[in-house]
Amino acid sequence: MLGESFWCHAVEAGVGPDDVIVGLPGVDDRPSVDEVSEQVLVEAFVPELAVEAFDEPVLLRLAWCDVVPQHRPSFLHMLQIGATKPYHDPLANRINDVQELSVTHEVIFRAKTEVQHRILTHYLPLYFPEIERFRGNTRSDWFFAMLEQFPVPASITALGKDAFVAAAWDVVGRKVSKSRLLGDIWETAQTSIALPIAPDAPAIRMFRLVLGEARRLIAQRDDIEVAAIELLGEHADFRRLQQVPGIGPIHALTILAEAGDLRRFRHHRQFLKFCGLDLSTYQSGQYRGKTKLSKRGNARLRRTLWMAAQAAIRQRENSFRDKFDRYVARDRHDPDLRRKAFTAITAKMGRVVHAIIKRGDDYRPFVEGPVPGGGTPLTQCREGASATL
Repeated sequence: MLGESFWCHAVEAGVGPDDVIVGLPGVDDRPSVDEVSEQVLVEAFVPELAVEAFDEPVLLRLAWCDVVPQHRPSFLHMLQIGATKPYHDPLANRINDVQELSVTHEVIFRAKTEVQHRILTHYLPLYFPEIERFRGNTRSDWFFAMLEQFPVPASITALGKDAFVAAAWDVVGRKVSKSRLLGDIWETAQTSIALPIAPDAPAIRMFRLVLGEARRLIAQRDDIEVAAIELLGEHADFRRLQQVPGIGPIHALTILAEAGDLRRFRHHRQFLKFCGLDLSTYQSGQYRGKTKLSKRGNARLRRTLWMAAQAAIRQRENSFRDKFDRYVARDRHDPDLRRKAFTAITAKMGRVVHAIIKRGDDYRPFVEGPVPGGGTPLTQCREGASATL
């Protein structure tokens, strides 16, 4: 129940008597927000620290009892001047399923990484240290499937070379020079320095249990990726995001889940601020600190853009790689310069993502913007004019 004084101040500030005022402290109140969302035009909340003015009319949904008394005048002033922030309801904007897929994928990814680190740092050094060099990438399942069947060198040396190749042939799956790979594994097991433990020992049963957990998490991750493609396969923004170098289905899923409709950001600087990629300087009196990234935005979105930028600069013939090379041309081995270059490429990734969604254009590797006055861009005339006879 809200106090009468707040109703009076709210009416004076422009909130109509038929409007509904509720609290938005966290995720737990989303059901109540959805229940009354049909009674209001725009949902918004006033943050205590950073506020950003929007042009469209907004409605303050604020529980007066949740506000610290000394902050109440500031909140009322923000309401009077319209300094409110729109509430982007995931259910109303049809991204609730996308968010659940993205969050669940991250949970499974973190659990898979933890289990794999446990295998690499505890079980393999004890029971089969030489097998790690055959692991390959972290997305493959064949390595853990083979270890689940042959967890210790004794389970391999008990068989002849041809018998082991035949037993592990279907487990490994499709591989180039599969017989040579399996033969190398058999030769490695002959000279292993692993602990002499029987394959049916209780410790090895625990090892197999952890291997099964790793394989289960890999299967769940693959199922979520398939579900994401089925859910967003016909989504225009989802397909357009995957045209950008470094952005695959999961990165595109995360961007749409965390940012929603990117068209709601009128300028790319608003999107970068939402990601925490804007610059900020700490000032107090005569002191002025260094200008650096604020990192006050969406951490998952910022990390996704960072990872996409890392993948983009490893590819060839795109503007991200070109900008990175120009940034580090002075000293390619300077770690501080490379870190700044990575940050610049991450911000560029955010600008490109916002631009292609906002304009509805397909990604182009090299885009020449218009030159004021209609001249020729400098990048097109670096070689100079060709000689004529």
